[in-house]
Amino acid sequence: MDLVCPDCGRTYPGDGPWRCQCGLPLEFADRHVPDGEPPATIDRDEGLWAFSEFLPVERRVTLGEGWTPLVEGDEWGVQFKLESVFPTGSFKDRGAATTVSRALELGVDRVVEDSSGNAGLAIATYAARAGIDAEIFVPAEAKPGKLRAIERTGATLRRIAGTRQDVTDACIEAIESGADEGSEEKTREPVEAYYASHAWDPAFLAGTATVAFEIAAQRGWSAPDAFVTPLGHGTLFLGAYRGFRALLEAGWIDSMPRLLGAQAAGVAPIVEAIGGDPDPAGERNDAADGIQIAEPARNDQIIKAIEATDGDAVAVPTAATEREHDRLARAGFHVEPTCATATAALERFRERGVIEDGDDIVTALTGSGLKTS
Repeated sequence: MDLVCPDCGRTYPGDGPWRCQCGLPLEFADRHVPDGEPPATIDRDEGLWAFSEFLPVERRVTLGEGWTPLVEGDEWGVQFKLESVFPTGSFKDRGAATTVSRALELGVDRVVEDSSGNAGLAIATYAARAGIDAEIFVPAEAKPGKLRAIERTGATLRRIAGTRQDVTDACIEAIESGADEGSEEKTREPVEAYYASHAWDPAFLAGTATVAFEIAAQRGWSAPDAFVTPLGHGTLFLGAYRGFRALLEAGWIDSMPRLLGAQAAGVAPIVEAIGGDPDPAGERNDAADGIQIAEPARNDQIIKAIEATDGDAVAVPTAATEREHDRLARAGFHVEPTCATATAALERFRERGVIEDGDDIVTALTGSGLKTS
């Protein structure tokens, strides 16, 4: 399928560049919105591919991902979408399944990704399942459990010193210049690899959009009043926006939920952009390492999604994340600390009047605690 830049309008073939000449992310040229009523029954054994009519990518690799539980979080007055129970322990498996499927469709035999851990493990795992090589760029100080899991897939692991942005920069340099991070020399030819980026590849967002399809189906084709999720690069946030919008256009739901994002204090560019306080505690929230993204690739799209849904975003300090992380564990939810930014943000949203008494809220618990113990 052809690609298009939604900003400048340039078009490219499906096997074209990973970003537009103007520097912005590309999208699939055609959007899939089915006609007719929602299905009376769904074969959940098909996983997220049960919604193939919405997906611009054919299934080529799968580990049975999809249909994560939707359970009551009584203490918080919400429903929890347990994205932490995926094959690799995070929602990133949704996008990895569709992204690696697209890579196979294009005939590549090696994928490259940069990640704080979860996306890297997802891409490496699905690449292993597909029988292709993977090279994953990660922060040198990433959680050891995540790094060991990536290495066990057989992927090449590139540890990069510095910030999360430094990791992305190193990965992009390697892709565009053929740089070998293990050498001071650079090859003359570009790297023959597919940039399977959770931030840039449109196939990844096509996969994460399935979270909205599942939530609506699990609730009898009813959207919640609001959907709350941790917010870094915004892959689940934007996926949910696109998924709920597609359902609304198809006539399968009657309204769009407000999209509410929880960012890490001290690394909260979206909060700052919409006029909020990005650093309420005067410190960087290093507990929420999974969302420490200073320059989201789809920054403008995230802001537009917030505006379009009357949504919001807040920055969550370390103390609140750690308190909620313990609280979740005591309630039976063994998740990584980044997840706790979402439940910590609920109180802030209620104080701001964004969430009111009686509102029907779904909150995503995005990653397993098993990799961070």
